[in-house]
Amino acid sequence: MTLHDPGQEASLVPFPAGPVIDRATIEGWARWRLTRRDFKPAPVISLGEYKKMSPRQRYLHDLHRIATHSNLPIQETPMSAAVDDAMRRLIQSNAVKRTERTRPGLMVNGGGFQGKTETVCETAAEFEDHWLELNNYLNPDAVPGTRDLIAPVAYVQTPVTAKPVSTCQAILDFFGEDYKNMNLPTLTRTVRRALKEHATRVLILDDITRLKMHREADQDVLDFIRDLMNITVVVLVGVGISKSGLLREGRQDTRTGEWVFPPVKDKSKSPNDEAVTQTERRFKLVNLDPFSYDTPQNIAAWVSHLGGIESQLRLFNAHDQPLTNGTMPEYLYRRTGGVVGLLGCLIEEACMAAIDSGQERLDFELLEDVGIHPGKIPGLNAEAGEVPAVPEQPAKSKSPRKKRGRNTVFDDRGGASAATS
Repeated sequence: MTLHDPGQEASLVPFPAGPVIDRATIEGWARWRLTRRDFKPAPVISLGEYKKMSPRQRYLHDLHRIATHSNLPIQETPMSAAVDDAMRRLIQSNAVKRTERTRPGLMVNGGGFQGKTETVCETAAEFEDHWLELNNYLNPDAVPGTRDLIAPVAYVQTPVTAKPVSTCQAILDFFGEDYKNMNLPTLTRTVRRALKEHATRVLILDDITRLKMHREADQDVLDFIRDLMNITVVVLVGVGISKSGLLREGRQDTRTGEWVFPPVKDKSKSPNDEAVTQTERRFKLVNLDPFSYDTPQNIAAWVSHLGGIESQLRLFNAHDQPLTNGTMPEYLYRRTGGVVGLLGCLIEEACMAAIDSGQERLDFELLEDVGIHPGKIPGLNAEAGEVPAVPEQPAKSKSPRKKRGRNTVFDDRGGASAATS
């Protein structure tokens, strides 16, 4: 079989190469939920097997290795497990309520790049998987004259400049609702109707700290969000929630740890045109912190996390413990501050450099030549704290690292390839 056979080429790249899925739409969320575990890492082969490949096969395998390092699986950490437990219990206990009584909400707080969004989305997706199966993939609340489409979870990103109108529109965008020429009262009624008709049990509002409580419009948005708590469980995700002003009006219940907020007394201050209930709104605040390195237990958890990443590396000259041997765990902690997102950025870039240079292993010298630049990732709002501070990078190596020559596999030399598999 010749190498240019299309069937063989397709089999050599068994990983998705399409656009990033937008979870902020009902179709995108469903697609992400159903495919979130479909990625297949590059196969583990020896250097000898790699050298026996044709140039094009090696190129495709290298591409698959790069994709593997760029899509490291989300690992459970002690911190994310605590968030998962709190969110799972809250959703399950409130999903079966049959009356429009106020449901407690959840605020997930943490720094940038600490995995808040992925943790929350994974917990919500797990719930939706089981909930749909339980209800035979039908809307349990469907009544004649309403839609049959069910959306147990709605994931919405808070607009950068959040106002009641733009927040309503963002929620309606998820459901694909037409809101052209709607005024605010109509928008709020449409949001409430969409949540009910789609049997939505969980509404996730990500990047909630884009709300600035010194702005009157943003205060109205928070009032509106609280008014939705008698329909669905509201999960707010953000950076530095405790210092953002979102909790300014509330008081913390010393017995339960929940934050209690007074109802909106003046109806004119709320965009919700329906009667405001007299039930106080409650949010539980949970933190997703970075790893610590101050006790034997915390160090062991960090090393265990690094060990999980080790099993996904596809470098030919790496020894059995490239990330957990010797002083490497301490070095990686100093570089990343225990932030899992920064660790992922560092490992991804370092593996790319190891493959590109032909070194095929991670060591201190190579890692010192690799910077961490989360600010270059699009869609982050630095003013809302979504770009984390990166620990100071050690001095880079003075000796330049020799790079592998340019790959010429796809150069046209004027003749047909004679390479075979």
